[in-house]
Amino acid sequence: MTNLNNEIKQLIIECLDLEDIAIDDIDTDAALFGEGLGLDSIDALELGLAIKKKFDVKIEANSDTTKAHFYSIASLASFIESQRA
Repeated sequence: MTNLNNEIKQLIIECLDLEDIAIDDIDTDAALFGEGLGLDSIDALELGLAIKKKFDVKIEANSDTTKAHFYSIASLASFIESQRA
């Protein structure tokens, strides 16, 4: 799953233009929003679209389950893996 985690981190950096952040700067288990990486709702939309496109997964809008999937890199990776199965 480490490769998938790194793919997601790289996707976040590229799609959100986080030029000053490297893959190693993003904690796999830290929150992506608020106190963690500091992403906001606009970032969530852009990231959601990028993940749908890159990993061909279905993401439900405005769902509590979706919010849980987007908590961290680890939770996103688990969600993507579950969609691939």
